[in-house]
Amino acid sequence: MILEKEKTFIISLGGSLIVPNEIDWKFIKKFKLIIENKIKKGFHFIIITGGGKIARNYIVAAEKADSVNEEDKDWLGIHATRMNAQFIRTIFRSYAHPRVNTNPHDLEDFYFSDKPILVASGWRPGNSTDFIAVMIAKYLGIKKVINLSNINYLYDKDPNIYPKAKKIKKINWKDFFSIVGEKWMPGMHTPFDPIASKTAQEEGIEVAIIGGKNLKNLENYLNGNDFEGTVIN
Repeated sequence: MILEKEKTFIISLGGSLIVPNEIDWKFIKKFKLIIENKIKKGFHFIIITGGGKIARNYIVAAEKADSVNEEDKDWLGIHATRMNAQFIRTIFRSYAHPRVNTNPHDLEDFYFSDKPILVASGWRPGNSTDFIAVMIAKYLGIKKVINLSNINYLYDKDPNIYPKAKKIKKINWKDFFSIVGEKWMPGMHTPFDPIASKTAQEEGIEVAIIGGKNLKNLENYLNGNDFEGTVIN
């Protein structure tokens, strides 16, 4: 397969969309339809699944049951992402490579596959799935990453605490770091992993934060049309 960069999209798919409480099969069905329509037009996708609430539930339960170190918390989160990845790969089984990718350095199978979708998961402690998305973008030379989650926009303050928080439609990486900080911890809530953001900044990769509750915005972005969300570059 000759990878056409302009026809290849990398999506960091938030675990909060896959399993907000129960598995949201209605969301997945709509998401699948949008991806399928683009595949029929010759597009390819790399979908990296987050752990979301499943990961946080395991981490919280482990902390209550015993003293748990950060590395063990990370591994719990990683295996939650792998369960979600296997689920998404199963849903896209007609289009997806049969093996979930668990190492962003090993993309040879995708290069030589005739399948238009590669599903990837968490890799090792110290890295979020946002980081995996950026690393794959770096290796493939792709300059745009979609962060699809339950966040519609980046705000200048936490909108759950500050009702008058302002939406940000476009921001540079320096200003982004001033809002979210530069440290990442397992299970943390942040629009985009600060460590992944550092690499994106260094590699000149643009990240689009798009809310998954209205998948029309994802469709608009994929089609090159105006969309509701935040662009970081």
